[in-house]
Amino acid sequence: MGHIVGAALVSHHPGLMQCEEFRVLQGAGSDSDLIPGYARLRAKIAAAQPDVVLVFDSHWFTTGYHLVDGAARYQGNYISDEMPWYLHGVPYDYRGHPGLALAIEAVSREQGGYNRAINHPDLGKQYATINLVKHLRLELSDTPVVTVSSCQNCDWKHFLKSGEAIGEAVSRSDLKVLLLASGALSHKFNPIDWKPNHPRIFHESNVSRPENIASDKAAIALMQQGRHDAVLERWDDDYRKKPWEAFGAHYLQMLGAMGGAACRAKGEPLSAYENARGTGNIHIWFDQETT
Repeated sequence: MGHIVGAALVSHHPGLMQCEEFRVLQGAGSDSDLIPGYARLRAKIAAAQPDVVLVFDSHWFTTGYHLVDGAARYQGNYISDEMPWYLHGVPYDYRGHPGLALAIEAVSREQGGYNRAINHPDLGKQYATINLVKHLRLELSDTPVVTVSSCQNCDWKHFLKSGEAIGEAVSRSDLKVLLLASGALSHKFNPIDWKPNHPRIFHESNVSRPENIASDKAAIALMQQGRHDAVLERWDDDYRKKPWEAFGAHYLQMLGAMGGAACRAKGEPLSAYENARGTGNIHIWFDQETT
């Protein structure tokens, strides 16, 4: 019987792909804590020994379906159309897992849901997946990676339902699966001519709005307590309005796979809470032992 061996909310912001010298310059003498946070997460992943890593990609926007990328292998050279002046020339070569993608579709169809597998050789990748593949060194460990999209014409309940189908498909398999919700919390960018409030660009005071900082920290505290039900209770009035990246699709699908409102997995921060262009970023690990 398959099972989820761990999960994490993980930042993927593109500034982390710049060279260390530039990051330290931007950090007023020290690097983003998200970088050593990746090392902490790598240790968690190594201990969990997953057969597959499933990434909920907050940059892969789809319409009409929650798509699951089901190719057997991904190879290419990534360039971002968002910031090609520095996020370019990133080679990638890693395995997928068609069997899991097809199993997710089968369960979703059985449940009357909207998860569908897709396998097209020309389908481009997003840096919300590629950045994690590189920083978590999933190519080096030869760990298969399956990416799930963020369907943009969905409400929070649809994302939970998508995750529920994924969790059921995992349980019916013989796989140990690790879940990564790739994205930020509050996702409001600072204006192009904005001046930093703090010389360390990563400092939380540079997040776009004080109320976003307070909201993000409240959500992090609830996650640490394992109170995902309380996060959901506040969704419409708080987190949806900020809003979170991809309207929270990454977190909500991960949570749905772990049991939805009944999930009590306690979050362990693996990095400081930091700014990236006004958005709130952090790595948080959820150990399934605590569910």
